[in-house]
Amino acid sequence: MGLESSDMSCFISDFVQKYGGYAVVDGGFATELERHGANLNDPLWSAKCLISSPHLVRRVHLDYLDAGANIILTASYQATIQGFEAKGLATEEAESLLRRSVEIACEAREIYYDNCTKGSWDLVENGNTTRRPVLVAASIGSYGAYLADGSEYSGDYGDAVTLQKLKDFHRRRLQILAEAGADLIAFETIPNKLEAKAYAELLEEEAINIPAWFSFNSKDGINVVSGDSILECASIADSCRQVAAVGINCTPPRFIHGLILSIRKVTSKPIVIYPNSGETYDAQLKEWVKSSGVSDEDFVSYIGKWHEAGASLFGGCCRTTPNTIRAISGVLSNKSSSPFKS
Repeated sequence: MGLESSDMSCFISDFVQKYGGYAVVDGGFATELERHGANLNDPLWSAKCLISSPHLVRRVHLDYLDAGANIILTASYQATIQGFEAKGLATEEAESLLRRSVEIACEAREIYYDNCTKGSWDLVENGNTTRRPVLVAASIGSYGAYLADGSEYSGDYGDAVTLQKLKDFHRRRLQILAEAGADLIAFETIPNKLEAKAYAELLEEEAINIPAWFSFNSKDGINVVSGDSILECASIADSCRQVAAVGINCTPPRFIHGLILSIRKVTSKPIVIYPNSGETYDAQLKEWVKSSGVSDEDFVSYIGKWHEAGASLFGGCCRTTPNTIRAISGVLSNKSSSPFKS
């Protein structure tokens, strides 16, 4: 069942306020799938596991829930109808796999709840112990993620990719994921203003009745990766009634503070932050270069500063692990009375 417009815009801020002024998002998905033995050297990347190893997808969701995540993202970042069809699947199979990505995350949430004993439920309300709430966010990666050529890290799609082409590409996928049982849609690693505009128009045109967040990526701490202004991109998100949070993902931690301050200038919506480990991705070699990454301790040391700057949802992206999320959850819950409590 969907929400009214006013409810959608307040959905995440109400969720965050109710549970201590912050929420914890999960961490790197492909990183964990590989650790569990999956081979992701494929244009479908982590979405390949929806076909070959759904049990591993469920396992990774559970690892993050056990680490303290309040919000888990589905394994659909690189799952597109066009991508599945290119692997020889029928359209109906492709659509079924998109739905399955949400079902697996919802199953993991139920397993997690079933496994919880009253003693381990870690939320106390009015003296009563209750289970920690968990939201399932259906992940939608950019057009560049589907291309699997690194263009989600440049935002350069060429002149042939128009606003209408992007809307046509994403439309059916968005419809399916919005109806599959997720609590919200997470548009991730948005590399340019054009794609943000396409998403905003699609949400309106399709009358999507669950909330969304828009999360951009940056390589300079000032603009999104295409060079478009983060102020302009965040303004597009702010003006869309279905967008309930705006933020940054897959960006080195050192750039996050300045980006939060920029986003805060143009929106009062909650800010979601889930950076990568700070390592550099070589799109040609399709591998991470361990040069400038930060440890979990260093990563977590930023959290207080980011919260102070205005962010309220925190997690990790590429190369972060359940240990990272456990550390984030720990530092937030330890300090939820001050300075973290709103």
